[in-house]
Amino acid sequence: MEKLIITPKTKIFDLLEAYPQLEDILISAAPPFKKLRNPVLRRTITKITTLSQAATIGGLKVEELINKLRGEVGQSNVDTVGDESVHYKTKKPEWFNESSIVETIDIREMLNAGEQPVHEVMSAIKKLKESEILKVIAPFIPAPLLDKSLSMNYSHWLNKKSEEEYWVFFVK
Repeated sequence: MEKLIITPKTKIFDLLEAYPQLEDILISAAPPFKKLRNPVLRRTITKITTLSQAATIGGLKVEELINKLRGEVGQSNVDTVGDESVHYKTKKPEWFNESSIVETIDIREMLNAGEQPVHEVMSAIKKLKESEILKVIAPFIPAPLLDKSLSMNYSHWLNKKSEEEYWVFFVK
């Protein structure tokens, strides 16, 4: 069987299916990855999260994470990963106004229930009218959501409340 080549676009689910032994390496690379041990999150979030997004969530350099994983399975190092590093907005933007928040979605409960929040959140984002704001509460940086919203030209503000709580505000 052809073994998976590890790249920034590799989904965590596929990585762990092909190389289950890499779970401990991933978890030791960054504390937020401990959530991979949660079977519910393992079945949901890992199917849409790429290693590039995981590096962002874990506060790691993409190349370092990729090379560490590749080294473990005998693949050669990559020198650089194309600079597809997305810059998430973490400074409070001028468009932000608390009174413009029209809906709040706490995806922590959905994730714990094994549900995939992307569709519900994207649906809510698409309903936003000019200057209306959607607030999303997440247990980690929701990189797949942020990437999807950016690809649709929505603006966001990522506000880290604690290691376990991030607030993301989206506006049209």
